[in-house]
Amino acid sequence: MAAEGSLRISQVGLRGVVGSGMTAAHVLDFASAFGTLLAAPGPVVIGRDPRASGVMIREGVVSALMACGRDVIDLGVVSTPVIQHAIRRQDAAGGVSIGASHNRAEWNALKFFGAGGTYLSSAEASELLDIYHLRRFDFAEWQQIGRLRYQKDALDLYLDELSEVYDISSLSGLKILVDCCNGTSSLILQRLKERFGLDVILINQKIEGVAFAHEPNTTMATIGLQLAPLVRPVGADAGFLFDVDSDRVAFATEQGEAVSEEMVLPLLADYFLPKGPGKIVITNLSTTALVDEVARRANGRVVRVPVGRQAAIDALAGYRPEQIAIAGEGTGAVMLPQFRFVYDGIAAMLAVLSMMVEQDRKLSDIVYSYPRYSILKGQVPLVSPQIPLLMMALQERYAGTAAGVNVSDGLRVDWPDRWFHVRVSQTEPVVRVIAEQRGDPPQALFDSLMEAVRDFS
Repeated sequence: MAAEGSLRISQVGLRGVVGSGMTAAHVLDFASAFGTLLAAPGPVVIGRDPRASGVMIREGVVSALMACGRDVIDLGVVSTPVIQHAIRRQDAAGGVSIGASHNRAEWNALKFFGAGGTYLSSAEASELLDIYHLRRFDFAEWQQIGRLRYQKDALDLYLDELSEVYDISSLSGLKILVDCCNGTSSLILQRLKERFGLDVILINQKIEGVAFAHEPNTTMATIGLQLAPLVRPVGADAGFLFDVDSDRVAFATEQGEAVSEEMVLPLLADYFLPKGPGKIVITNLSTTALVDEVARRANGRVVRVPVGRQAAIDALAGYRPEQIAIAGEGTGAVMLPQFRFVYDGIAAMLAVLSMMVEQDRKLSDIVYSYPRYSILKGQVPLVSPQIPLLMMALQERYAGTAAGVNVSDGLRVDWPDRWFHVRVSQTEPVVRVIAEQRGDPPQALFDSLMEAVRDFS
């Protein structure tokens, strides 16, 4: 993984602050590498979120893919899940999503998908990086350059697929408040209202490319800014917050209480585990231990992998689809087997609402039925090359008393009732620190970890 100013080049793809970090040259080269990598026949599907830099980046992606001889289908401003669904419907060779999800407006990113509409595996991502760094691009002759066409009905086709899994009309008795964060969920939910008659109230609905209403993070703190205080005054049964790309979601109860983003995965695991044959939950090392408790109760088990979508995709490949109940992470991003494991916040929201209707329970009653886990999250700017020394020092300090130690992604240390995870982010130049405990927050442990990381950074 390499960092260059405000640029991140890794197996996750290309992400950075446009101009000072991520340039048009980076975009052209990465898209050319992807066009060269693709082996399957068929077009490439692209789409973007509303960030101001998206138009410029889209032009570079289209040019590079066409130069590699690939036809391009442009869906316009759509969420990443819509792109992934379209890849499968079109029998496309792959796809590119232009958007930086939870990052601020000055950031942008390229996310790449294979022929199945899923994120690239680690092996595919490594090959993409090799092509990019070696600049071994396979450009076509002039008469074989690809063609560009636009598709305007991708959103409705996506909603058709959602309606095959969920009885969306059964949710019409609920009043739902949604904070769109000026992103793609606004377009999807407006169309959902029109087609299925849902009672949805949208805030921060206007599509915006420069100044989002607030940080586009699906965190408990962000929920508390605008969404949670409005839930009770409008009489909503639930409130939902999306990032700009709509692949992550978090929620507030009908009481106007902000709920940790960590609750999305265990709640939906509890919903889906009894419904099908799948008994495996795949998640990463930074996700709440509540998901383990929920899985055990349903005779399921949790498989933990390093943080990052490549790791999750690699893990999914090791099981038959019917063995998996759900996969996801503690950011509010979940994947469901019904949709071939696409991170999709809209699908997750519909699942939460369906759980409420089927069980005839208020959202607060569902949330408070689980044991209390308290998680603390922090980050420190990454300015030091001494990260290996930091991990060694933390392991020496804590591992002797621990029940488990995992070094596959930074350092995770477990005790019977608490754990911590310290790692370098793949998407931002920071060291992330997470500590959780059953019951009260592990404040002393968290403070000690943050101090140790700052000392090394």
